[in-house]
Amino acid sequence: MYERFEFGTLADKATIEEVPLEERMIHSSVYGMLSKTAERFPSRNAITFQIKSGPNDKAETLNWSDLRAKVAQTANLFRSLGVGEDDVVAYLLPNANETAITLLAGCTAGIVNPINPLLEPEQIAALLNETGAKVLVTLAGFPKTDVNEKAHKAVAMAPSVKTVLELDLKRYLGPPLSWIVPLIRPKADRAPNVQVMDFNTAIAGQPTELTFEETAGDRVGAYFHTGGTTGMPKIAQHMHSGMIYNGIAPALSLIDEKSVLLCPLPLFHVMAAYPMLMSCVATGGHIVMPTPAGYRGDGVFDNFWKLVERWGVTFMVTVPTAAAALMQRPVDANVSTLQYAFCGSAPLPVELFKQFQDATGVKILEGYGMTEATCIVSVNPPHGERKIGSVGYPFPYIDVKILECDADGNILKECAVDEAGEICVGGLAVFPGYTDENRNKGLFAGPDRYLRTGDLGRLDADGTLWITGRAKDLIIRGGHNIDPAIIEESLAGHKDVAFVGAIGQPDAHSGEVPCAYVELIDGGTATSADLMAYADTEISERAAVPKYVEVLDELPKTAVGKVFKPDLRKSAIIRIYGAAFAEAGIKASIDVIEDKKLGLVAHITSDAADDAITDAIGAFPRPWQRA
Repeated sequence: MYERFEFGTLADKATIEEVPLEERMIHSSVYGMLSKTAERFPSRNAITFQIKSGPNDKAETLNWSDLRAKVAQTANLFRSLGVGEDDVVAYLLPNANETAITLLAGCTAGIVNPINPLLEPEQIAALLNETGAKVLVTLAGFPKTDVNEKAHKAVAMAPSVKTVLELDLKRYLGPPLSWIVPLIRPKADRAPNVQVMDFNTAIAGQPTELTFEETAGDRVGAYFHTGGTTGMPKIAQHMHSGMIYNGIAPALSLIDEKSVLLCPLPLFHVMAAYPMLMSCVATGGHIVMPTPAGYRGDGVFDNFWKLVERWGVTFMVTVPTAAAALMQRPVDANVSTLQYAFCGSAPLPVELFKQFQDATGVKILEGYGMTEATCIVSVNPPHGERKIGSVGYPFPYIDVKILECDADGNILKECAVDEAGEICVGGLAVFPGYTDENRNKGLFAGPDRYLRTGDLGRLDADGTLWITGRAKDLIIRGGHNIDPAIIEESLAGHKDVAFVGAIGQPDAHSGEVPCAYVELIDGGTATSADLMAYADTEISERAAVPKYVEVLDELPKTAVGKVFKPDLRKSAIIRIYGAAFAEAGIKASIDVIEDKKLGLVAHITSDAADDAITDAIGAFPRPWQRA
């Protein structure tokens, strides 16, 4: 249905764009796209889930005809439970075939709202209340998981939820495990005044064709939360058009009906939900999900290459932390079918890129995206030159500008080639805004409504996009967004603390991890150890607990008294790189400068050879140069 083009240069992008996007957007809804694919490829594999990670473990595969029928049944069930097109179906689920079914059916019957099951019940309840969800789909009680317990605690605090549909993962197991589960199944106190039903039993009685007509034209299909680490969640609205675009864009150069995508990322994240799942819905490709927890699942890293061989995987998705873990295992299977490996969420160290290529024969395609853009923005081209460290060219029909704006989004200037500024994104996939209008002030630049990403970057002479830093203060730990305010507000509650500055410090495994610098009140006596222990008890989001706390005589501040975080980031780089050099036995002095093209760069003075320096600090994402 979608012609595949060779995408290697901006000229190739222009060739693709010679056909107006409106002519490629032949579907008005996600279900319409699914139905057309099911008509074309009824018997081709659509989706596979295996609850355990072994290359011979039991797996369930649905073909496109089966998947479309189950999506219709589930959408019909949601409508029977009072869900209209403006009502919300939330899901709190790990990966499974039913998770994908819920996503597709939820946006068909109403608005689907995926929620991260790693959040605490209070955070989940805040999201349910923010969206006014009527239905929650979650796990039934299952060994080694507390998702069901969290769900019912959250629902007890969310009066809009009237029905809870529970998915029992036992059906994916064979004897003897399937016999044991009922004996050790944990039981949670159910929320009062809520109807609880078994998901698969409830959908089984529904017709396999939609019993209602979808409204013509575009509408909101999904709500995605952007982190959910505070009591005031930001809810991004996604239109059907943006969801469909995220399926079509990869189909123009990367994915077709013969593609097999291995997806160990969670379906509550836009990367898995859209470019992975929706590209298969658009093309008839096959998506494979190993274990409910994906990369976090038992044995997934150890069995990963065997899974590539088992399913004939052509396209895999990863993040830097997972790629690093995979490189600690041998490539112990035939991976000759693998054509592309996509990596996003955080900068990829150059040495890791080279190691992956040497081990697999496949180059990683680094990409860039965000929830507010309904995911994809740019990618290193599958054909032509890949500039390591860049995030490539904007996808077809996506426009990127580097701008300077005031707080209200008025454009002060468009930056020149190689001049750093704020990355701003235009195109159909850009979301219309958050559900809370107060959060949309200054979010878009100029009358054409270019999304202000909060990331700093530059476009080089070839039109390649480079990310140089962040205008906003998010800490990105292994792809998980952490609001530094969580750390700062918690530590500021200590009786001895006057000021706090939380940043991300370089980390060879996660890209960066949270750390905090603290200035005490006059007479304050708290130590770093005291504050680390205090943060551990006060911060409920475990990923946000700082790995390092340092007490300074005075924090660097701006003229108006705001903590000046660039100086703190420089200090963290010097400390982390210095420790790495010390461990390697290298004598070196380090300075950190702000480079307009590269962002923060470590300038190294040392008699050590370049290879030795690279061995010591090459795993960190920030670049280095000799002084």
